[in-house]
Amino acid sequence: MKLPEAFLRRMKERLGEDFPAFLASYEAPPHKGIRVNTLKISAEEFIRRAPFPLGERIGDDPACVYVGEEKPGADPYHFAGLYYVQEPSAMKVGELAAACNKGRVLDLCAAPGGKTTHIAAQMAGEGILVANEVNYTRAKILSQNVERMGIANCAVVSAKPDTLAARFPSYFDLVLVDAPCSGEGMFKKEENAIPEWSEENVARCAARQRGILDDAAQTVAGGGRLLYSTCTFAEEEDEWQIEDFLKRHPGFSLVEMRKLYPHTFRGEGHFCALLQRENGETLRKKPFPVQKNTQAERAFCAFAEDFFSAPPAGEITTLADGRMYLVPAGMPELTGASLLRVGVELGEWDGRVFRPAHALAMAYGGRARRKLSLSREGAKKYLRGETAEADLENGWCAVCVEEFPLGMGKCVDGVVKNHLPKGLRMIKT
Repeated sequence: MKLPEAFLRRMKERLGEDFPAFLASYEAPPHKGIRVNTLKISAEEFIRRAPFPLGERIGDDPACVYVGEEKPGADPYHFAGLYYVQEPSAMKVGELAAACNKGRVLDLCAAPGGKTTHIAAQMAGEGILVANEVNYTRAKILSQNVERMGIANCAVVSAKPDTLAARFPSYFDLVLVDAPCSGEGMFKKEENAIPEWSEENVARCAARQRGILDDAAQTVAGGGRLLYSTCTFAEEEDEWQIEDFLKRHPGFSLVEMRKLYPHTFRGEGHFCALLQRENGETLRKKPFPVQKNTQAERAFCAFAEDFFSAPPAGEITTLADGRMYLVPAGMPELTGASLLRVGVELGEWDGRVFRPAHALAMAYGGRARRKLSLSREGAKKYLRGETAEADLENGWCAVCVEEFPLGMGKCVDGVVKNHLPKGLRMIKT
């Protein structure tokens, strides 16, 4: 691996006698990790069932473990949302978030969703989580990961940070800024990270981060916390960024700061700093405007009575295009941002019939009266889009790998038709 000469000079000056060890770390393959989704399975139970060898625990959280050279993203358990594949260093951000009050949370730069889903697992379904990504294409990937992990108390939006700052002043108990950065910790993981690096790009990233942090600060409630992170080693984007922020915002103080290098931690590197707003007000927002449609709700209730042993409770909103969502309690009005999802998508009402959504299976499929429990090989066939035979009464069913939902199916005379969205199907097994 040929690293940029200017980068090497900067790191040698910064690390001194530790530089040879830092440089040697690039001769080793990147470290891989998974984080068990405790919304669906306990860490202990997953470790007992793990379909591939697991390594040591990452830090103190039993849900975070190292894995080897396997491709964990191709396993049916991954499609069922039982774990998230995440770079080990990045999991340390969630470790800092663990002690924070998480009644109202904003993840300002959330795609693809690693830190969003980590915090969601910590919240265990309580409170509300707003996950934002300014790039709409990346926001759709974020939304898919929120759906796969079965997160019910999250809204996914796409808006500029200054828009959210204006809409949510002094509102959130925890705001995470996983800032776009020069990506020095990604050199072993992403092919484009090295050619895209330059000292000029470091300066551009630092300027952009400064603006994002200023916007984020406005959204933190009195007594709330701001968690900042990057996957770079540049001081301009890390320590100096925090120093400058505290000068501009004297109402904040530093709680803790961590810098991880690949020669001191079994990961590719990360920086994170936890800040607290010492005082100030906590403002309220209007609740999310629920749009009622009596016919649609009747259709869903009829479906739910047949499908569930214990239907999920909550406010239902029906959008103009017929999509129906179960809105989390306490979710605020989200005007001013492009809304990709709020809570759990229940399905779609076309004016005649209700059709359940994939998200309904991922969040609440465990409550289904009719379940098709497949072996691992049978699950792979379902994930490829194949039908299955089943001794089930006619109607919608949750299709599972063992007892863990993968999606929806519809049983007709002993054959379960596949309703897994085509974009989510397994191409290779």
